[in-house]
Amino acid sequence: MASILIVDDDSMVRKMLVKVFQNENYLTLEASDGNSALRIFRDETIDVVITDIVMPDMEGIETIRELRKINPDVKIIAFSGGGSLSPDGYLKIAASMGAKYTFQKPFDIKELKKAVKKLLDS
Repeated sequence: MASILIVDDDSMVRKMLVKVFQNENYLTLEASDGNSALRIFRDETIDVVITDIVMPDMEGIETIRELRKINPDVKIIAFSGGGSLSPDGYLKIAASMGAKYTFQKPFDIKELKKAVKKLLDS
């Protein structure tokens, strides 16, 4: 069974994504920030990380960088609703850091599920 780590400081978004991917029969773990995500990533076998970009403590860009230090081949999907930059600005940075797919909030769940499937099939 493939495993997905959902990283988002917004508990409603995080819980919704956990439920979506559990319903697709994935083992789904969750973290509310980048530091928690890194602890989980070090302790568990994670196939795909789906992370928000704008978060307190350790934001998504730094999280992506640190995940890639642990495993350069980690499969990452990033999403953002923006912050001090436009969502597109954050997502371009995330893509340059290794996120294979990026989504702007609000995103289409069907498209996110397709992206996860493509990453797992690759």
